[in-house]
Amino acid sequence: MAGIMDDKLPVEKAYRLEIQQTEQAWLIDSLWARAAVGIIGGAPKCCKSWLGLDMAVSVASGSACLDRFEVQDKGAVLIFLAEDALCTVRSRIDALCSHRKIDIRKLDLSVITAPALRLDLAADQNRLRCTLADLQPKLLVLDPLVRLHRLDENSASDISKLLGFVRELQRAHDCAIVLVHHASKKHRAQPGQALRGSSDLHAFGDSNAYLARRKNRFALTLEHRSAKPPDPIELELISRTDGSQTHLKVVSAKTMNANQPLSHRVLAVLNHCRNPMTRTSIRERLKVNNQRLGDAIAELKRQGKIMHAKTGWVSISGQIGISNDSCSS
Repeated sequence: MAGIMDDKLPVEKAYRLEIQQTEQAWLIDSLWARAAVGIIGGAPKCCKSWLGLDMAVSVASGSACLDRFEVQDKGAVLIFLAEDALCTVRSRIDALCSHRKIDIRKLDLSVITAPALRLDLAADQNRLRCTLADLQPKLLVLDPLVRLHRLDENSASDISKLLGFVRELQRAHDCAIVLVHHASKKHRAQPGQALRGSSDLHAFGDSNAYLARRKNRFALTLEHRSAKPPDPIELELISRTDGSQTHLKVVSAKTMNANQPLSHRVLAVLNHCRNPMTRTSIRERLKVNNQRLGDAIAELKRQGKIMHAKTGWVSISGQIGISNDSCSS
């Protein structure tokens, strides 16, 4: 009996569990939850790899993903692009860094240079565990899933084991994991239903991102297990006339909604106002509780994103817009 008791699982009373603050729930605001596993899915040539790299550079540098979604949990990033030569990976990262004026030498972004990585082999699983333990990344991007195993994607049993290993990594190392995966071109009621293989792939994700081609542009649809996603976003892959600074650009989006973290909404308001705003004017603009607003302002100040001027709060990053009455203090 004593031996059985020694093997019991660890448990904790519900009221003693840590409470997650809204502002701490995101790795990238509204785009990817903190320490979330999930899939970037889409048909071939839909810029899935570009989106994965954009997320990687954003988290590693702290710069806004797609120049719009703020990073809340900056840190080390690890990536593996199985279908691209290392020189191609370097070229794409260089392009993103050049666009954002980031020194690649200061970027905490590591690339797995092994010629192959198999998530269904015990030896490779152990090597990946050891690498994550050493680097302790906030984000791991594996692209594409089809090159990371030799299982039957239509077998729920096979895929369940593989995804179970991925979930184990996420929990053991407290990092977000992005799997890039192909989808069919057939229309489905939900984009996730078009993912190739077992339906477990769709059910697996805490955060998922789906890309679909619309002529020369791409529609980005997001879904989250524990939050309402923003409206679909239209993207375009652009570069300079000389082919440099290639990156995904948001063409149209509605990203301001009441379900986004309050700190994100406060920062967006300050970014679009020329004049400093008092706490009262911010509260009236957003229609929020004074205590919650105070917490959000304190968090933004701690992150170095806002500062208090003589007449009110201002954004340090300062995407300055046109002054109007609703922004006045």
